[in-house]
Amino acid sequence: MILVTGGTGLVGSHLLLHLVQTGHHVRAIFRNSSKRSDVQKIFGYYSDDSELLFGKIDWVPADLNDLPALEEAFKGVTKVFHAAAMISFDPNDYDLLLKTNVEGTANIVNLCLEHSIGKLCYVSSIAAIGKTTDATPITEDTEFTQQHADVYARSKYAAELEVWRASQEGLAVVIVNPGIIIGPGFWKGGSGTLFTTANKGYRYHPPGGTGCVTVIDVVRIMTTLMDSSIVKERFIAVSENRTFKEIMTLFATALGTVAPIKELKIWQLKLLRILDILWYLISRKGRRITKNGIESVKRRNFFNSKKIESMLGFQFEPIADTIVFSCKLFKEESRP
Repeated sequence: MILVTGGTGLVGSHLLLHLVQTGHHVRAIFRNSSKRSDVQKIFGYYSDDSELLFGKIDWVPADLNDLPALEEAFKGVTKVFHAAAMISFDPNDYDLLLKTNVEGTANIVNLCLEHSIGKLCYVSSIAAIGKTTDATPITEDTEFTQQHADVYARSKYAAELEVWRASQEGLAVVIVNPGIIIGPGFWKGGSGTLFTTANKGYRYHPPGGTGCVTVIDVVRIMTTLMDSSIVKERFIAVSENRTFKEIMTLFATALGTVAPIKELKIWQLKLLRILDILWYLISRKGRRITKNGIESVKRRNFFNSKKIESMLGFQFEPIADTIVFSCKLFKEESRP
């Protein structure tokens, strides 16, 4: 039996589809029963037998910090994919990020040790990897520093430390550090906001750039690593390093909207940050533009995925095809 956390998210839903299609017995934990319909929707994007495939999943209600429920979920499990996480860059969410991403991960790895789980795959992020200052490609060995790291990055890095701690205690682990994950179905959160943003046809784009990867590639990497003898390793999963202008142009082209042509200056971002703070004080809605977020786009980051390519002989698929496929679904589901 394979246990999947975060099964109602972008990576988790695609992972569940892959696992049931390849004949594995799968259990997934969930917090909100209504979100399971999102998983079946994802299945329907790729298969005409979505209802049958969805029915093969053993769903267990559990929260990452609900130990009694997690104990039940771990019964009979031999491997664990830990993909559950909270995504937020709002400094006001820091305590909740620590509770979910760090304490939740500690609970998962402790239960893995207690139940003698054969192997754990943890889905981290390139946010938990250090950055270079001279455009040198970033590798798995680039040292992480707290300076200019946002609250999400800090929580994911701390969560990785819990995984490495469990590795020292005898748990077989692998960690995957994906870039921006592109895939369909979750339009209102995480990378899904790229679709809604591009659909509005904004003329401005942030400076800098980052690494991207398709959700299918992330799942392929995760499952291949779990089937391999590789342990105690982390892997950057980035297929393409793109500027934010290039990323938004790909989305705009696929959606048939206007592509951004003007770069936001740092002073403009700083002004928008002040306005964002004022709006938060008035509305109490989450912060979107932070000091660390502005620092992160001052320079373009280049991520090196040579390690996963050489150790697995892995070949990434182009992000453009997935963007076109996903945008088609987005437009269909956005029609009145």
